[in-house]
Amino acid sequence: MKGKTLLGLLLFLIMFLIPFLSMGAKIPDKTDKPSSRSSSSAVQSGQQPQAKPQSQPVSQTPQSSAPAAQNTAQFKILDTKSNQVLTVNDRDFLYGAIVTEMSPESQPEALKAQGVAAYTYYSRLRTQERASPTASLKGADFSADTQGWQIYVTKTQMQERWGTKFDEYYNKLTQVVNAVYGQVLKSGNDLADATYYAISSGRTETSEDIWGGKRSYLISVASPGDVFAGGYQTTVTLSADQFKAAALKAAPKASFGTDAAKWVGAVSRTTAGSVKTIEIGGVSVTGNDARNAFGLRSANFTLTCKDNVFTFVVKGYGHGVGMSQVGADYMASQGSTYKQILAWYYPTTSLTAIAT
Repeated sequence: MKGKTLLGLLLFLIMFLIPFLSMGAKIPDKTDKPSSRSSSSAVQSGQQPQAKPQSQPVSQTPQSSAPAAQNTAQFKILDTKSNQVLTVNDRDFLYGAIVTEMSPESQPEALKAQGVAAYTYYSRLRTQERASPTASLKGADFSADTQGWQIYVTKTQMQERWGTKFDEYYNKLTQVVNAVYGQVLKSGNDLADATYYAISSGRTETSEDIWGGKRSYLISVASPGDVFAGGYQTTVTLSADQFKAAALKAAPKASFGTDAAKWVGAVSRTTAGSVKTIEIGGVSVTGNDARNAFGLRSANFTLTCKDNVFTFVVKGYGHGVGMSQVGADYMASQGSTYKQILAWYYPTTSLTAIAT
């Protein structure tokens, strides 16, 4: 009886331990975790991050069981000042593209949203240009003014401008780039036309209203945080002579009588409030042409004339289509993630990680 009891106890212990022994073969090795090579030190030493899987949703964790691939994707950028074509890998481009559009002191989630939007926009241009090259670009994908901090700047230029703040800003940017590198917005299978600008009027514009091309994701959405921004509302005042000279640039056939108060006629507006057309000197002018002619920050303006003085009151800064950078920064300050910001300003698009 005693022997049977011991045998039963032994069998119980074996049955109890077998599941734990079998689990040992399933414990993942450290190499199964996402790579941490895309760290600040890796960037500064010139190492390249691992490529992300083709078309993998960003909400999933990339698998690292396959061998790491080196970054071979590059942008070719015509520097308009030096007339030289710069070859820049995609990761370095992100740094320069983000800081030419937003201050490095902006909210990190807003900087991430800007990084994805810029990378998507210029990747789309790259695809289009390489399919149908423009001779004036000399083999480049697009042009930029690096000295004027337009579209792209180098790390050296950042160091020169930021001085003692460089390490702080660059380390912050590195964390931003690490988080979004290789991510793009897609509409169906195509890269989205992810346009952006500084400040909206309080609502974004539709692409159809501003440029005539309808896109399902470039529609009018509320952007209430913009009204709190410095520079949200600006004023331009012109004498009658100044107004007439500027108007003739947009409407060379305009006719101006002696009564300046009658120079401006009917105005039509977009659903978000920008001027679609305005009659000046008997000629219909688009809001964008008027904006350019009179040096306004946006086409969302009202115009009055009193005592031969014209006053424009302007809301926002930029074309108003797509993501408002100030609006994105406000959303981030209220707790929104970059994914939520992008989903708000580019509805119906999908955030996708591509091979880089």
